[in-house]
Amino acid sequence: MAKRKTANDDAPRSCRARAAGELVGDVGGQSFRRFGFVQSAIVSRWSDIVGARYARVSSPESIRFPTGRKGGGALTLLVDGAHAPLIQHLTPLIIERVNRFFGYAAVDRVVFKQGKPPVPAARTARPELRPIPKELGDGLREIADPELRACLESLAARIAATSGPPSLGDAGAEPLPEIDRSK
Repeated sequence: MAKRKTANDDAPRSCRARAAGELVGDVGGQSFRRFGFVQSAIVSRWSDIVGARYARVSSPESIRFPTGRKGGGALTLLVDGAHAPLIQHLTPLIIERVNRFFGYAAVDRVVFKQGKPPVPAARTARPELRPIPKELGDGLREIADPELRACLESLAARIAATSGPPSLGDAGAEPLPEIDRSK
């Protein structure tokens, strides 16, 4: 009995380092599609779609499309009980914003489920902006990204605080032998 060849068996090897995401593939995408999400970005960008105020009390649970179609679906929202009437009044606005996010008329109606939406993880605070010391020069003032500028300021300050180039161990230790590569 012969072993069947798959499409991946014929693929040439690349002999290069690959990212972990490339090796794992679209594992998360498959599970999102299983629960009705064609794009997982709707879950991660829900606060951008409906606003931070409404994202705190609601979260998308699934999108169900009619068989064989990618439009006219039903978006299921998990809404905190007391906020459900308010969110229900905002249904046309939510449909409009979700469709604008997808770029086509993906959702026709919204179905509400009562429950507690998951609490998003707290974001780490960005480093606070401090005035740049004059001794570091004007080169850092032109950097627009505050996080990069803070890292470079910290690096420059640590380099300025040192007394010279770094050393490898004690001065009294036996030096490393030199390797003659002329052969």
